[in-house]
Amino acid sequence: MLERIHLEILTAIKAHGTLTKAADSLHLSQSALSHSIKKLEGQIATPIWEKEGRNLRLTDAGEHIQTLANRVLPQLVHTELVLNQIAKGEAGSLRIGMECHPCYQWLLRVIHPYLQKWPNIDMDVKQAFQFGALGALLSYEIDVLITPDPLFTPKIDYIPVFDYEHRLVVAASHTLAKQDNVLPHQLSEEVLFSYPVEPLRLDIFSQFLNPAKCSVKKHKNIETTEIMLQMVAAGRGVCALPGWLVDEYAKSMPIKSLRFGEKGISKQIFVGVRNTEQDIDYLDDFIAQAKKTK
Repeated sequence: MLERIHLEILTAIKAHGTLTKAADSLHLSQSALSHSIKKLEGQIATPIWEKEGRNLRLTDAGEHIQTLANRVLPQLVHTELVLNQIAKGEAGSLRIGMECHPCYQWLLRVIHPYLQKWPNIDMDVKQAFQFGALGALLSYEIDVLITPDPLFTPKIDYIPVFDYEHRLVVAASHTLAKQDNVLPHQLSEEVLFSYPVEPLRLDIFSQFLNPAKCSVKKHKNIETTEIMLQMVAAGRGVCALPGWLVDEYAKSMPIKSLRFGEKGISKQIFVGVRNTEQDIDYLDDFIAQAKKTK
């Protein structure tokens, strides 16, 4: 039935009036135009144009199709332009999944210059505490995953973007604040605040307390970094956060960070992407911007 060429032919006839001029404007032969329209007329069982002297006049059916062409053709042209930009890496969408809950402020520093450089890229950030991150990346619900704990799989590449130390945070008035590092048994009477993540995925448990067969007095979940640190500053408990983040808040809050043991807990932030999409320019540039943002 209706095809794009029909819309273009009728638009050309409406604009130029004659078959010859319409054919020239479309870079087609007159016979090709006539054949295409006669085939359509046979399918719809009604004429689309008729001769009026040396010109062609659209019938009611032709005018109806041409009205449709006025609406549809600009949309098709625009869509083709966007698709061409996407193919060149100049436009598209970037959906970011955040599995690193305290990394939101860092991400804002990545996003600001990135959006200025890529004005045609739409962006969305999903930050959910029970986020099925790997599944979302594999099922194309997100395009990029920010995580400190990559689950390696053949279909996903994880690119390290920066290193940091995971540290214990206490109030400046806490007795532990006099120390540079903390031992597992020293937290046995402490209330630990953390994001609502299962304990097995928290480094303070998996890399510090559990290996020493120690635990805390109580474990409470708090969703926001600011409230968590306010509770710590008020002496209500302790928490574990990236050192760079604690350093920022320590400028305005009475808190101090300590190393976990003598060696500390070293971590990395990774950007996870599907390994079939690393040649997309705007995606590669996001990774490059993430690497140089601290």
